[in-house]
Amino acid sequence: MRAFPGAVGWAAGTPGGRGGQILRVTTLKPNGPGSFLAALNTKGPRIIVFEVGGVIDLGSLTGPKNTSISIKEPYVTIAGQTAPSPGITFIRGGIAIDTHDVVIRHIRVRPGIAGHPKKTGWEPDSIDTSSAATDIIVDHCSLTWSIDENLSASGKAFTGATPDEWRKNTSHRVTFSNNIIAEGLSHATHASGEHSKGSLIMDNVTDVLIIGNLYANCSQRHPLAKGGTWVAVINNFMFNPGVQAVGYRLPDVLWHDRKFELGKMDLVGNVMRAGADTRDGLALLTLEGIGDLSVHLRDNLVFDRDGKPAPLTGIAKGATGHILEQSARVNWPPHVNPLAAAEVEETVLRNAGARPWDRDAIDQRIVRQSRDRTGRIIDSEQQVGGYPSLAETRASFQPSEWDLTTMERKKTPAN
Repeated sequence: MRAFPGAVGWAAGTPGGRGGQILRVTTLKPNGPGSFLAALNTKGPRIIVFEVGGVIDLGSLTGPKNTSISIKEPYVTIAGQTAPSPGITFIRGGIAIDTHDVVIRHIRVRPGIAGHPKKTGWEPDSIDTSSAATDIIVDHCSLTWSIDENLSASGKAFTGATPDEWRKNTSHRVTFSNNIIAEGLSHATHASGEHSKGSLIMDNVTDVLIIGNLYANCSQRHPLAKGGTWVAVINNFMFNPGVQAVGYRLPDVLWHDRKFELGKMDLVGNVMRAGADTRDGLALLTLEGIGDLSVHLRDNLVFDRDGKPAPLTGIAKGATGHILEQSARVNWPPHVNPLAAAEVEETVLRNAGARPWDRDAIDQRIVRQSRDRTGRIIDSEQQVGGYPSLAETRASFQPSEWDLTTMERKKTPAN
């Protein structure tokens, strides 16, 4: 059984918290009784629902060296679709997934600079996986204003003696679907300076599906897949990438004394449109580093700022690896029947992000600017109105109105 109707990829069959206890979030306070953190830390299978809507400020739980709260207990479904309008938004921190069998849907995570000075090492992702996180789905979430990446799959790349052990001991079987991944902050608080990034797929992370997402106004990583990764990038719309759209890099600094593993990527049915910040001549896929990538390219549309066709592939200066184009799929995920690229842009703009039936003002702006080609890469959330200020709302969760196996709302004759 799939996690929910439409779940796809290697993680599609995760139960998440199916069959477990229903935990109600009843406060916008970040911790304490009835809080989201208390529900996260509860042991055993659980479905987290929300009887409150508004903003959860993670700032009191994070600091200069602690930028995320962690999901450490497995078998959990986070059902942001159950919250009363305007839904749930997390600010001033991110969420790290450090376990297995996790489904996260319909939440917004907007870390921002949280008052920290520039280049001081405050470096949250909105959502990332770590260690051997497996069977993970992040679907219909809105992830913006991160300092590191907005949405990533990571872990320790070389735990074990063989490549099979490396893959087993880092993140694998991950789906990122139908999310808004936007406005990674550029010159902000990252210690290295400029760091506007969409998604990083760390070395030896495998069986990752990235499908149906809107990437908007990030300088790089739509995604960047690193050495030995197996990734499918399907039906995404990428607007205004800066100096890199999709990338592959096997870095010598990590691999110099190890046998190089071949990267695998299916890059199918995507649309990339250059914007005001896009480097001239930018290709959809850029190869960097010293390793080879086996890639299946099909039905991708790539446009420059004038709407003219742009390159599909490019090789970065100094790269010694090779793009090995394949006519057949190299690592195709289960259950996926891709849309034609001509349908992707409008489908993604209508469907991506948290609660597309109830988008907040930030998502509305990002989608509008992606459609009319006016979005820009930014350095701070203050440039686009700052953190949201939303009134607290309340509504009781009624189990009878929901299919508790999928956490989809039951249809009634009226709808």
